[in-house]
Amino acid sequence: MKKILTLLTVSIILFSCGNKENNASIEDLVKTKNVNGLQAKRDALQADLTQIDAALARLNSQKKPEALVSTITVKNAIFNHYLEIQGSVATKENILVQPEIPGTLVALNVKAGQRVTKGQILGRVDDGGSSEQVASLETQFQLAKTTFDRQKNLWDQKIGSEIQYLQARTQMISLQKSVAQAKAQLSKTLIHAPFSGTIDEVFVERGEVVAASQEGLMRIVNLSNMFVATTVPETYIGKLKVGTEVEVFLTSLNKTYKGKVRQVGNFINPNNRSFGIEVSVPNPDNLLRPNQVAQLKIVDYINKNAIVVPTNVIQQDGEKNKFVYIVENSNGKTGTAKKVLVTIGQSSDNVTEILSGLSADDMIVTEGVNTISNGMKLNF
Repeated sequence: MKKILTLLTVSIILFSCGNKENNASIEDLVKTKNVNGLQAKRDALQADLTQIDAALARLNSQKKPEALVSTITVKNAIFNHYLEIQGSVATKENILVQPEIPGTLVALNVKAGQRVTKGQILGRVDDGGSSEQVASLETQFQLAKTTFDRQKNLWDQKIGSEIQYLQARTQMISLQKSVAQAKAQLSKTLIHAPFSGTIDEVFVERGEVVAASQEGLMRIVNLSNMFVATTVPETYIGKLKVGTEVEVFLTSLNKTYKGKVRQVGNFINPNNRSFGIEVSVPNPDNLLRPNQVAQLKIVDYINKNAIVVPTNVIQQDGEKNKFVYIVENSNGKTGTAKKVLVTIGQSSDNVTEILSGLSADDMIVTEGVNTISNGMKLNF
């Protein structure tokens, strides 16, 4: 009986000590150097952490995934598709002026950079005595004309012979033609501007002996009638017409001009299956120059009532169906992702025409599309 009482007493003492260790603070256990108490405290805390982790896992498994995205609302808009090609600025009024006859350049009336008008005299070549010859022939012609007039008066009065009248008439006509030929030859000594423009460069000096050459006397350019020449694949032959609007971007100027197709070629090049076009370009600031590189954007398709979306939001599934995500049940801040199959048309300027699958006022996901799935909650 005494042994039983002794055991109960020891048990009560140990229980009391255990409760004291559990209730004691960590600082007290450290002060008393109670290793067993610290270990018991650690085990109790570890058990609590295990229960908390399990509870969090259960809550997370019940929570639906969410994603932060950006959206836009699609609207009906004008969609233009462009043919983008490269061309070169040109002008048909860009020539080297040549002398009609060789000789010494006795007059040079222009300099580089000077504006000239059509027909203006740019210079003159020595006539080699042609002017004196013209003066002599004109004198002879005036005498022959006077002789003819007198013979005609006599012939009208039935005086004199017919042969004298005919000889005087023939002489006058012959000298008249000689004068005209001499004047035409003399006029070739004058160098005229073939059109209005600007003297770009002069290659000769007054006093030089000149003749027709590869370099010519000077270059004259008209910058008011500029165009861009290029070639287009034959598949576009039914899409390009005279008057079609074209955006012309000059890389050297970093400027865009509005032009129009002014000529469409009638010949298909068999080597590259293309045809030529010319696009007229305004040049109000005289910044365009022949042979400048131009980037052309030619409108070849227009849909005036199209649904368009950014090209990068369109995805493709394993069955090669094109789709986008739209937002359903939106309250302005949140919504639900819905996968919608779409039929696409043409693409241009980073947007794509949607032929079916979307309607105006649909809200589509634009950023974060690669992180969402059908039915996922969206925040935006």
